[in-house]
Amino acid sequence: MNTRDFIQQYREGDVRQLALQGARFPEVDMPFALDQIAGWQTARKKLPTWAATEGIIYPPHLSMEQCSSEQTARYKAQLAKRLLSAVTQVGERQTPTRLLDLTGGFGVDFSWMSRMFNDAVYVERQSLLCSVARQNFQLLGLEHVEVVCDDAEHYLSETERVDMIFLDPARRDTHGTRTYAIADCTPDVMALSELLVQKARWVVVKLSPMLDWHKAVEDLVAVCEVHIIATGNECKELLLVLKGEPSEKGEQQNLTVHCVNDDQSFSFVPSCHVSRCDIATDIPGGYYLYEPNASVMKAGCYDTLADRYKLTALSMNSHLFISSHLLEDFPGRRFRVIAVSSMNKQAVKELLKNVGRANIAVRNFPLTVAELRKRLKLADGGDRYLFGTTSDDGKHLLILTEKV
Repeated sequence: MNTRDFIQQYREGDVRQLALQGARFPEVDMPFALDQIAGWQTARKKLPTWAATEGIIYPPHLSMEQCSSEQTARYKAQLAKRLLSAVTQVGERQTPTRLLDLTGGFGVDFSWMSRMFNDAVYVERQSLLCSVARQNFQLLGLEHVEVVCDDAEHYLSETERVDMIFLDPARRDTHGTRTYAIADCTPDVMALSELLVQKARWVVVKLSPMLDWHKAVEDLVAVCEVHIIATGNECKELLLVLKGEPSEKGEQQNLTVHCVNDDQSFSFVPSCHVSRCDIATDIPGGYYLYEPNASVMKAGCYDTLADRYKLTALSMNSHLFISSHLLEDFPGRRFRVIAVSSMNKQAVKELLKNVGRANIAVRNFPLTVAELRKRLKLADGGDRYLFGTTSDDGKHLLILTEKV
């Protein structure tokens, strides 16, 4: 059995078990085969279009772990399309457009973004990844792209001005340890930011979602958009868009923040002055409870959110909101309040008298989910959602709800 046949036959197998059986298949390049099997298994969920394309070569585990998902890559392609729409028309003639990806990696983001451009260049310093990219791009029908094996800083210094530059700097040091600060990434976007905005109309930088986006905006020049991208209510990426021709460092003029979680979106301008939201003094049954999604939580735009939707906060630190009517387009989860109680033993007993299981969440509460579940003796799951939180006057509350 050759290596290709082995991969095809065992690609749904347990990679660890297959690794132990290597001696049975001396003619198989087992390290390569295991990378391909593990990569394809990851791609089935993360990159379904790639997984459905026969012949795609997958890199070692680290590159698969670090690459974007298909969902977030498609988002970047739509972002590129929107940004380009303002510059591609000159009279009645459409001008050619050019993308430069300085940190190509596995090429997932590049493969979707490049479709928005007439011409696209993938730059990667690892020759192995370049070889993989050349084959994969051909299989994906990307005939208009060029693969260049070079250092990002060197290629940037030599290139002509382009329409868009994309960077996803490596967030691990030489020992493989994760890094989060912009200055600790490779290449150093802080050091290159002024040159980047001289070389492109737009620069899109992908950063760790662990970063404080306020600090990231301060660290770079000419930031005009921040995109906080979550999928499945988990923050995955922080994107900064820099506008060509530098402005003053840290300038936030015309800055817009976009919070995205799957099909939910919420955008705001941080420079707008918004008064602090009202605090609830009571939570009537039949009201609606709102929990912002992960991207909004990361943005920290609670007063803006409450002002936009005319919401009342449960407290300054709960990040939960209520209203008397249902808001269909709220960027987060929505619940109908069934009843509310204190943590008094008799009050809790009354609240939960017909409830044997519930989905539990805590916000600004002294107990963890596990501790609260144990105290209340509730099984997990069901159609009831129980929130443990603290009111603005310091009272610990349980709010029983159902999802809408």
